[in-house]
Amino acid sequence: MDGRMKKIAVFVFCCIGLLTASAQVKGDEDQEMFNKEGAARDAAAIANAVNGWWTASMKDRDQRLQWWRDAKFGMFVHWGIYSLPGGEWKGMEVKGYAEHLMRKEKITRKEYLELAHQFNPVQFNASEWISAAKNAGMRYFIITAKHHDGFAMYPSTVSDFNITAQTPFKRDPTAELREACKKQGIKFGFYYSHAFDWEDPNAPGNDWEYKNPGGDLQLYGGTNWYNLHPELLKKVQRYIDEKAIPQILELIQKYHPDILWFDTPHKIPLSENIRILEAIRKADPDVVVNGRLARSAGNNFGDYQNTADRPAEFYPVTGDWEAIPTTNESYGYSKFDHSHKPVGHFIRLLASAAAKGGNLLMNVGPMGNGEMAPEDEVILKGIGNWMQKNGESIYGTKATPLPLQSWGVSTARPGKLYLHVFNYPTDGKLHVGGVLSACKSAYLLTDRSKSLKISRSDKKDVVIELPGTAPDTINTVVVLELAIPEKFDAVRYLAPNIPLTRMLAFDATLNGKGFGFGDGKTNRYYVSGWKSATQTIDWNFRNETAAAYRVVLKRIRDTNTGGTCSILLDGKLLATEKIEPTIKGEQIEDRELGTIILKPGVHQLLMQPVAISGQELMRPLELQLIKK
Repeated sequence: MDGRMKKIAVFVFCCIGLLTASAQVKGDEDQEMFNKEGAARDAAAIANAVNGWWTASMKDRDQRLQWWRDAKFGMFVHWGIYSLPGGEWKGMEVKGYAEHLMRKEKITRKEYLELAHQFNPVQFNASEWISAAKNAGMRYFIITAKHHDGFAMYPSTVSDFNITAQTPFKRDPTAELREACKKQGIKFGFYYSHAFDWEDPNAPGNDWEYKNPGGDLQLYGGTNWYNLHPELLKKVQRYIDEKAIPQILELIQKYHPDILWFDTPHKIPLSENIRILEAIRKADPDVVVNGRLARSAGNNFGDYQNTADRPAEFYPVTGDWEAIPTTNESYGYSKFDHSHKPVGHFIRLLASAAAKGGNLLMNVGPMGNGEMAPEDEVILKGIGNWMQKNGESIYGTKATPLPLQSWGVSTARPGKLYLHVFNYPTDGKLHVGGVLSACKSAYLLTDRSKSLKISRSDKKDVVIELPGTAPDTINTVVVLELAIPEKFDAVRYLAPNIPLTRMLAFDATLNGKGFGFGDGKTNRYYVSGWKSATQTIDWNFRNETAAAYRVVLKRIRDTNTGGTCSILLDGKLLATEKIEPTIKGEQIEDRELGTIILKPGVHQLLMQPVAISGQELMRPLELQLIKK
């Protein structure tokens, strides 16, 4: 039994233990009983999976996942009826995710059908979409077959709430996209909302028309409705048996997807999610299934894990994983959302994901007429220009063995490091720390004909002589060829000629139990759960030349934070921070901690609580070392 399966087996034992070890809650005996019944239900489903079909299916996991691991970069498309209004309803802007229009505006099924009757995307061209993805360097493509609105974007025989039965378009865009993917050598897949369906009267989510659980009103006990009101579960099981599973099998049998992508599993019990996964595995043992179908605390029955939506930074993940940024702040098309990130954001995000062993599934939201939004086309073309020259540094690479560097990130394959230089050294000297192997050669990936001079500054570090100006101001890729076997130091390296080094909380060593991570969105890449004085956070790093640095702490405090924290450099007090609760909401702050003089060697910056007066001390985002 491998480590992952041992972890699942331990979880099964713990679930069963809940049946006997849980103490009753005084005055809430019914709730405790139903929670026990729910734990027993889920434990039985886990045991059945682990002792049978799921364990058998995992024997072929590496084989079915290999294409996905090599691909690294895919296109995610949210396109449906909601794309026509584009974030507008009855003349007013609807903020947030445009694909959630039906829920946000509490639109009835009848009224949503009226919108469907207007949906006629005559400009849709499957070949152009797939060409746009391929030219951007993307190697797999995932389209929404059915989002939370319950509307099938293909001619489903299971439900007439679909594109050919209810719109004047009368075409099957999914079949056309599947065929275009085959012709252009792109892997193809579907997003399917299995646990959230606002159209079906038996499904979770619609609490404005059907008074069902799983919606914004938190009816029947909120997120735990299926344990507190098990009598409602039979109704939801009818939806799963009569719509969700039949449509998923329909998609598999009709279109033969390479990958299936699911979301919001918490809307239904784990036992039901596992049951859906079992039906998929029986229908197609080779289809890749993402990590948002069947998962629980610390366990995932999918082929890989998914991080949070719209990440700007990546929290630590072990194993195969995928991030899903979107070009602006909505996944479905919104005519009001002009917050599109620059091309460089996605190029660096892609490199950063690959450096940590992850994939990037980048979302675009096409318009209601079937065309890609102009802003998205610009982004895709910009990424494509970079990938055409530098794709070798992404496709098929592994997580880097090189320690963290000040100038950027790195990816790897046997005998090669790809150095992604985000912060180009003004003196043209790229200091690469932690390289113990003999270096054979170095060159720019965009110009293999010219060798770059390599020298050693000491036994652990090398210096590569670069052109005076950056060949690519977003991400210059330098290839460093190494003798095998490769050997590396493990300590973060502080390059002497890079003015700013960001030491993220995500990259720190967390000492003590109870810490958690933010979701990685902009200004959400923090460490949370700092509730005990026994918990500490530290960063170890190494420098080869003496230098002075300003130290800046970027942190979040709110109404529930409070206390005092000491910041120590190599065991000596650098600063003491007093954290006061805010009067209202969150506040993101940059705090000057002082100046440090670093001698050559290994150092440690340590954050240690003195006292915690709030629910947690604070939520640190990063320490910045700014060269003086």
